[in-house]
Order: sequence, then C-alpha cells, then structure tokens
Amino acid sequence: MNSSSNNDCSSNSNSTSSHLNSHGTASCASDRRDLGSHFLELARLESAWAPADEGEESPTELNTINSSGGFLVVSTDKLSVRYTTVNLHGHDVGVVQANRPAPVRRYAYFFEIYVKNKGEKGQIGIGFTSENFKMRRQPGWEPNSCGYHGDDGFLYHGQGKGEAFGPTYTTGDRVGAGINYATQEFFFTKNETLVGRVYKDMKGPLFPTVSVHSQNEEIEVNFGQESFAFDIKAYEAQERMRQQATIEKISLPPNISYGIVRSYLLHYGYEDTLSSFDMASKSTIPPISLDQENGFDEQEILYALNQRKTLRQLIQNGEIDAAFGKLHDWYPQVVQDEKSATCFLLHCQKFIELVRVGALEEAIKYGRVELRRFFGMVGCFKDLVQDCVSLLAYEHPKESFVGYLLEETQREVVADTVNAMILATNPSAKYFQGCLHSYLERLLRQLTACCLERRSLNGDQGEAFDLHRVLHNSKMRG
Repeated sequence: MNSSSNNDCSSNSNSTSSHLNSHGTASCASDRRDLGSHFLELARLESAWAPADEGEESPTELNTINSSGGFLVVSTDKLSVRYTTVNLHGHDVGVVQANRPAPVRRYAYFFEIYVKNKGEKGQIGIGFTSENFKMRRQPGWEPNSCGYHGDDGFLYHGQGKGEAFGPTYTTGDRVGAGINYATQEFFFTKNETLVGRVYKDMKGPLFPTVSVHSQNEEIEVNFGQESFAFDIKAYEAQERMRQQATIEKISLPPNISYGIVRSYLLHYGYEDTLSSFDMASKSTIPPISLDQENGFDEQEILYALNQRKTLRQLIQNGEIDAAFGKLHDWYPQVVQDEKSATCFLLHCQKFIELVRVGALEEAIKYGRVELRRFFGMVGCFKDLVQDCVSLLAYEHPKESFVGYLLEETQREVVADTVNAMILATNPSAKYFQGCLHSYLERLLRQLTACCLERRSLNGDQGEAFDLHRVLHNSKMRG
C-alpha cells in the first residue's frame, strides 16, 4: 500500500465517522498516544518481570502447645510422636497439629509420616483439621477434618463413621496426605503409591494433623526436611497432564483454529510466515474463513501488511535508522511528535543497539542529542531513560540488572509499538484498542481472566496463573 493511502487522522475525519464519531482530530491523537503509552509501560514491565513468589511459610514441626498432651510425647525436635499410656476410652486420642497451616498458593501441598511402631492396635491417623479442631479426636471424626486411618484403611471425612478407602498401614510404612488445590481434593498415599482422593469441602486454614491411639504407637513426621517416599513432583506433572488431556478433548473446528492463527500472523505483519502457513494448510483446512462465521474483518489487519513486515524486520535486525526513514516516508503522522512514546522507544532502541555493538562513544553522543529531550519527563519515560544510560556503567551490560534491554524481547516491544501505530492509521479501523492485541491474544487474555477468577472463587488457593507455564506444558505434551 502506497503512502497516499496513509493520511493522518484529520484528513480522514469525514470518511471514518464510525471510528472518530464526534471526538475529532484531538481525540484521535490522544488515542494514538494511549497506544504508545501502552507499549512504553510494557517495555518497563520487561525489567520488573519475575516469576511470582507468593512466599508462604510452610509447616516445619509439630505444635506441642495445641495437642492432647496427656496421651502422647513429642520428641525434642518436634518431629516424632509416641503414645505413652493405655487407651481406656474412645476419646483418649493423642493428636497433634503442625505449627502452621498448609500453604495454599501452590499447586499442591504434601507431607508424610513414617510408622516407626504400629503399637498395640495400629490406630494411627493422618490428615488435615481446622484451627478449632477438638484435640481429643481422630482427624476425620469431627466436622472440618479429614483423615486416613491405619487400623482399618478407612477414610473419615467429618463424622465418626468411615468409608472403605485404601489398604491398612503398619510398622515400616510411609503414609502421606496432601491437598490438590487445582482440583480441590485431598489425596492420600502409602509408600510410593497414590491410595485415593476425595473432594475437599472444607474452607479456611487447614493444619496437617497426625494421631496415635494405642499403647506404643510411634510415628515420625516429614514436612519436607527429607525426601518423600511418594514422588510429589511426578504426581503434580501427571495431574497437569490429566487436566490438559481433559481440555484437549474439547473439539474445535480446524478452520476456526486456522483462522485464529492466521489472524495473529496478519496482525503482527509476519507476511512470509503467513504465506507458508496458507500453503501448508491449503489441502487440510475447509475453505471457510473466520470472518464468515464470526464477524471477523480480515481486511482490517491486512492493512499495510507489506510495510509492517518490512518495518518489523528492520527493527528486529537493529536497523533503527532505516526504520525511522521508512516511517517518515510512509507514515509521517506516526513520528511527527518527537516526544511521543513511539519516537521515544525508537530512540531508546537506537541507543541500545549502539551499546550492543560496543559503539559507546557514539551511544553517548546519540543520547546527548536524542534522549536528552526526554530527561525531564516523568514515569516510564524517566525510568527507561535511566535504564538505557545505566548500560554504559557495566563492562558486561547483558549480565547487569538492565540487561533485559539487550534481549530480543525488547526489540519485539518496539516492533509491536510501530505495528500498532500503523494499524491505527487505517481509515477503516473500528477502534484503536483493537490495534494492540491479535484475536489469539484476546483469547489468551480471556483464559487468564477466567483462571484468575476461578482461583478467586477458591479463596485464592492454588498457584498463581502463569500463561508461559501453561503453554510450555501443552508443548511438552505435544
């Protein structure tokens, strides 16, 4: 598409009434500034991004204060329990909770016991209880508790009557209890084997709990200070795959997935990849386009495809001067405001490219001329300028805290900015925000929102949603 079709907003105000409505040229320019600001903030997020550390304290020992102390003895390291008396009544239970509740902001929590001595009757229990649990009862005998018992292999889930669940356990066995926050289930193990699972209908903090109930019963508790008999990491991996398999059973017409991927390539100007993709899909995809079935306007993102491809290639190759030249020739309105976020990001990237190739003196000269005008600005402008200049202070800048600027992702942010700004010059564009994200990305944003909402409904239990991990798991499965 030639430059004659790339007029600025004011010259197109009559032909784009559906987009500008009554806002006029000033609103158009303002919307474009908002687009540039979005990517400027994204550039700064690259420096701050790190995997979410929702560090919670985990249980480390038994709570000797909150226990039925008259019937048991806790070792000095607070990691083993022995029943010391004779069981005369049903409520003469030696029960003790961990010193902290199970952490909830993770995929699963797990702990184990080792049965050192089954004692007279082997009435040992393991499970979870609430903070106000009666400390004279086996876990599972009272509401807001759940326990797997060794003498009968029954599961007790809030009432005195249990149900058949798994094998009994005795001296020498290692038995585990866990919470799967993704499925909201308790699960129990014996040695290396998963025994079973049950729905977790309990709310609030839950404490790992163990019990002994007949003479000479003795157990040791492992809160993770030693390796578990049960492979909890393998369990989590299998559970993720099980969830992914369920998702993959949902059928999606191939022409829909084809259209979504194609729209992504169109949106970002990957013209060559698009041609290869179309060629590879020609014989396998029904000739039904995404726009016919879903109101998708392909013409809107076909706009200036060749020019956008060229500019993306120049930026990703570090040829910023050439990109500036093309923009001045093809889309002068994008770079007419020298203090815009778009121009700022391009100038920053030019400075970064000079540092990348070791042209430090040239970088300093360039910074004094082109970055100087941004020194007095606030917010993301100020932060990014400071990070750029900081590159000069390090002999090996890529290994420094501002090394993110030398990553390929930084070039991609700048290329995406220019791509969005060009899309925004399209007279047929319905709304500027549509220039920010492809249809595929909008679906992924919706997925993220749904996962966050589900976690919120579960009381913020479970690991924080990480789209990169979800996509990685899907790739590994494939």
